[in-house]
Amino acid sequence: MGVILMIVAAIAVAVALAIVVVKFLPLKFRWIVSLVLLFLAVFLAYKIYDGIMKPINFDKEKTKRFAKVIKNLKIIRDAEVAYYEVNGNYTKDKQLLIRFIDTAQRAIVENRDTVVKVNKGSKWQPVMVDVEKKIKDTIGYESILQDFKDRDYKNMFSVPGIEGKEFDLEVGKVEKVAGLEVPVFEAKTEKEAILKGMDRSLVKLEKEAITTDQIKGEYVSVGSLVEVTTGGNWPPSYDKGDAKKKDQ
Repeated sequence: MGVILMIVAAIAVAVALAIVVVKFLPLKFRWIVSLVLLFLAVFLAYKIYDGIMKPINFDKEKTKRFAKVIKNLKIIRDAEVAYYEVNGNYTKDKQLLIRFIDTAQRAIVENRDTVVKVNKGSKWQPVMVDVEKKIKDTIGYESILQDFKDRDYKNMFSVPGIEGKEFDLEVGKVEKVAGLEVPVFEAKTEKEAILKGMDRSLVKLEKEAITTDQIKGEYVSVGSLVEVTTGGNWPPSYDKGDAKKKDQ
């Protein structure tokens, strides 16, 4: 809006100068007006260019900053999911989660089908029937650490680009169906802190984002304390790198 008003004002000034030149200004002074109009044209071109490029450059920079933040949030999510697989709940103890990655193991389970005899009759008149049954066997253990190879999990709670700031981490329970509560977790940090130093008006718009191709709301987060999910609030475009790695 500010750029549009400036353009309108510049056009009005140019028109006013043109009228003054034609009606009142002697010929020998018209070169001065020409210089003013030239300056005005250059200034106008710059403001138009700046008005177009500012949001484009903002989007490029915010995407770079958000991508680094999301990379750490994905590590936190994978750590919490692994912790849940082993312990049946999540944890908000950050140091405990790091130690868990370093030391814990998960069971390697093999599912197999077997046939067992089941009495479909009575105690006095047994009727033995073959019934197929699924059995889970623990055939070994594997280190959780192998899932975090080449990932900086030791610093996963540090918010990239912000000295001394860590992600907020909370756990809770959500009633999935009547009478059944399910553990949940959420890790998040404020967009405003990530975008510090950038254009204030564009940061304000970013915090109000609601479209599917944007990170919605005031935070960049993974998990939720109000619904059962381990997903993040970012759009699929931030997961393209992960998809490429899986294909390779």
